[in-house]
Amino acid sequence: MRRFLPGAALVGVPLALALLGPLFTGEPGPRGVSYTSGAGHPLGTDFMGRDVVAQVLHGGRTVVVVALAATVLAYAVALPLGLAAALTDHRRIEDLMMRPLDVLLAVPSLLLILLVAAVFSPGASGLALLIALVNIPDAARIVRAAAAGPAAAPSVEALRMQGETWWRTAVGHVGRTCLRTLAADAGIRLTGALYLVATAAFLGVGVTPDAADWAVMVDRNRPGLSVQPWAVIVPAVLIVALTTGTNLLFDAALEGGRPARRRPPKGLRR
Repeated sequence: MRRFLPGAALVGVPLALALLGPLFTGEPGPRGVSYTSGAGHPLGTDFMGRDVVAQVLHGGRTVVVVALAATVLAYAVALPLGLAAALTDHRRIEDLMMRPLDVLLAVPSLLLILLVAAVFSPGASGLALLIALVNIPDAARIVRAAAAGPAAAPSVEALRMQGETWWRTAVGHVGRTCLRTLAADAGIRLTGALYLVATAAFLGVGVTPDAADWAVMVDRNRPGLSVQPWAVIVPAVLIVALTTGTNLLFDAALEGGRPARRRPPKGLRR
């Protein structure tokens, strides 16, 4: 509870703006005179003369949806791959599954995104696939390491002798045993995906240079920071709140499943 309430507050505001914001406003607005303010523009306008409030309401959906989709796609591949590597009895099969992932780990994720984007110019869906691709190797190694111990337990051999299916043995038993570790990694993975989406958008990958996007707003409005700070500060704060709140929520969820510590009797306390 100590971390859940701050995490929910930090995540709730940017998440509500990202998912519901476009419902409360029309198009981001026509281009006008840059960096103006007035009754119709409570937070001023951006570098292209568009209303900052409208840009903020439209600019979070790409960051949130792409990061969530990339995390889900990464685990959809990494989970069965890591469990299969942990449960196999053949070292060569395990090497065949895991060694190609080491090659991908040797390439910096942002560099790989930039190289692929320079050739194919991906949109939002392509960016989600790219971020999922760079997250699969590390996530699969985490799954394999977390499942290695439970996979070698006598209970797994007993399930095999009873004729249980691979899916029930791997996911239902081994995967459930290491669920806390995977949940902690999923929080880090989602935060990393948010960082990559924002960085890619900051560099113009996956979005157009004048798109209504929080990261694009930070990048394109930096030259006018001293004139119109809200066009930079508001989207930057929303991105930071989203990533920080996500980690707090996952930490709170993990603490909720931890057994409470028993305090020693009063006479034994120092």
